[in-house]
Amino acid sequence: MKRFTELFLQLDRTNKTNEKVELLKSYFLSAPDEDKIWALALFTGRRPPRKIKSSQVQEWALELAGIPYWLFRESYGSVGDLAETVSLILPQPTEVSEEKTLAEWFSGLADLKTASDEEKKDFILKAWRQLSAFEIFVFNKLLMGSFRIGVSQTLVTRAISEITDSTPAIISHRLMGSWDPASTSYKELIHSENAGDEYSKPYPFYLSYAIQGTVDDLGSPEDWFAEWKWDGIRSQIIYRDGEIYIWSRGEELITDKFPELHILKDHLPEGTVLDGELICFGETKPLSFNVLQTRIGRKNLTKKILEEAPAVFIAYDLMEFGGKDIRNEEQKARRKVLETIVNDAGIQAVFKLSPLIDFREWQELKDLHLRAREFAAEGFMLKHKEAPYLSGRKKGDWWKWKTDPLSIDAVLVYAQKGSGRRAELYTDYTFAVWDEDKLVPFAKAYSGLTDKEIGKVDYFIKRNTLEKFGPVRTVKAELVFEIGFEGINASTRHKSGIAVRFPRILRWRTDKTVNEADTLQNLKALLSQFN
Repeated sequence: MKRFTELFLQLDRTNKTNEKVELLKSYFLSAPDEDKIWALALFTGRRPPRKIKSSQVQEWALELAGIPYWLFRESYGSVGDLAETVSLILPQPTEVSEEKTLAEWFSGLADLKTASDEEKKDFILKAWRQLSAFEIFVFNKLLMGSFRIGVSQTLVTRAISEITDSTPAIISHRLMGSWDPASTSYKELIHSENAGDEYSKPYPFYLSYAIQGTVDDLGSPEDWFAEWKWDGIRSQIIYRDGEIYIWSRGEELITDKFPELHILKDHLPEGTVLDGELICFGETKPLSFNVLQTRIGRKNLTKKILEEAPAVFIAYDLMEFGGKDIRNEEQKARRKVLETIVNDAGIQAVFKLSPLIDFREWQELKDLHLRAREFAAEGFMLKHKEAPYLSGRKKGDWWKWKTDPLSIDAVLVYAQKGSGRRAELYTDYTFAVWDEDKLVPFAKAYSGLTDKEIGKVDYFIKRNTLEKFGPVRTVKAELVFEIGFEGINASTRHKSGIAVRFPRILRWRTDKTVNEADTLQNLKALLSQFN
């Protein structure tokens, strides 16, 4: 437990990707295998179920700490996290620690499922008397099934691949599925050869740069393809050895998340690898990314979800054909073969070809670019007709030309402290617009301000807090900011009835008073304009 707790603390103290990868590599090189499998389970979202009621944890913590309920509630309100609050109020350990491994603690937690309340209490109090404050914090998270940490599965996959000399794709493939850390060994999961590893292996994605200057700088329009830029999940579909594999750009194997695309096994030539976008599609055009989000992360895809959020793969490039890597062929040659594959498949309901935009002059494209949102697109992708399919982000042959963000002037109403190096600063903000005479929250944002501006906003918040709700502070309505976002949709989950996509702070409107902020009607006007 000490080793895992130290890893947890070190990961929480940095926001640098390379540092996190090195910390993970160090842990997986030194920890015993029985601990590694549990760490992998936690880092890949396989959190153990709750073993105890929060009310019981609170009751027994008060008893051991010897403090009144009102003081605990005040502390909890300030900290905002039950596991952390308990770890802070408990006395120093009074018993000699048995130095249990992470796996041994999980074994003890598993036994709580059939234990009586008295047995549960004895086990937990004994743990609290042995563990340090930081270890108690991690233990409580595991106990209550609320363990979370700022490490993506992609970083874990990268770390494991580097220490095992495997590709990230192979490790990602092995981490997928319904393996159980209680019955699967680290060696079986990571080091066992899998016949599907090579067949499922994707290619590195080719990534574009944002257009610089104007499109006129690209030369003759005749040399370029233009396609709509869709707002979905960038993906590769692989058909090899009679099996379909679907990979996201984040190197996550998501085949099981899109069962309607499994029909491609009956329509693709053997040895085909496609690049494209996974989106939800209505009768005539793509649906918003919010619709796609309703099925992302769900373990069970019900019939209702599949009907309300029908997935489609829009293909816009071809990397492998007939088992041959064709990435070095010209874009126009790859496109010609891709058109044949999609047309021959004949399953437009789930498999579409990204249409090329017919234009002869850049001005035609500029005029159409202004109307991109009418087509449920984010803008254009521009691809040189003679370009090969490269790896990673390269300048010159692929450009993305996105529409300007939508924006609204909004009022800061709530704030919460950040994490890592900004743990003592209020950096996470909630913004509101006017609905007649009251402010209605509609978006949260935490990026877009300089460090100097964050310091000034933090100073204001600490001196103008009106109410406290756990870690959240209600702030005097005075500061106005321009909030930018990529899309807007109706939402029954939000009080405002509005949900925005990728909100961020564009600028601090020090020139505006709170009464000059925009209204909910302004937001609804944008909604009706683009939906």
